[in-house]
Amino acid sequence: MKQSIYAPNQLIEYVYFPTDGIISLVNVTKNGGIVEAATVGNEGMVGIPVLLGGDEMVGQAIVQVAGDAVRMKADIFKREVTPDSTLHNLLLRYTLALMTSISQSVACNSLHSVKQRCCRWLLICHDRVKSDYFELNQEFLAQMLGVQRPTVSGVAITLQQAGLIRYSRGKMTICDRRSLEAACCECYGIVKQEFERLLKDGVAQKWNDGNRNGFGLEAQIQQQVNDQLEHLH
Repeated sequence: MKQSIYAPNQLIEYVYFPTDGIISLVNVTKNGGIVEAATVGNEGMVGIPVLLGGDEMVGQAIVQVAGDAVRMKADIFKREVTPDSTLHNLLLRYTLALMTSISQSVACNSLHSVKQRCCRWLLICHDRVKSDYFELNQEFLAQMLGVQRPTVSGVAITLQQAGLIRYSRGKMTICDRRSLEAACCECYGIVKQEFERLLKDGVAQKWNDGNRNGFGLEAQIQQQVNDQLEHLH
């Protein structure tokens, strides 16, 4: 069972900034169905409703890949991250990039094959973790893509046979990133380009093939509000 950060329609007590873990923003149906809306790693923040003046979210936030993060109480965030601050402006640009990602996912889920979508999802994860290896089970991946587990199993076998990945007992290894990008749809590149455009100024890290650690908001966060952060491991 994945750890839940936020439950639907419940008060947001903390905002989170992953450093090397990944958090999924998901929608949950009445019958328990789950599908992912967005993925957040060290390029962003979980708790955007607080930034925009809200105090809860309709969906759910769950830990996708375990890792480290920092968090801040929502009331302190509102007090410290004011509209005239550099961090506030950066997070607004991040929010715009996140909206682009969500809207592109709608198109991707409707128009592209499960194989293309799976490659895109693996690339997104690879960009946000600090390793070619991460833990991932097929049932969870199927939920994130909104398909049945046998479908994901078939895609994973195809990618593994082609040498793009290695997968065994819930452990995923990216073996050939370049070929994975070639097998992906254009949605990955569109979203990546938008993140680069919006976040390249005022952040510490560059997202490219040589450094896949996202755009790294940690430096900006710690510079402004380090004494208000709680570190999670």
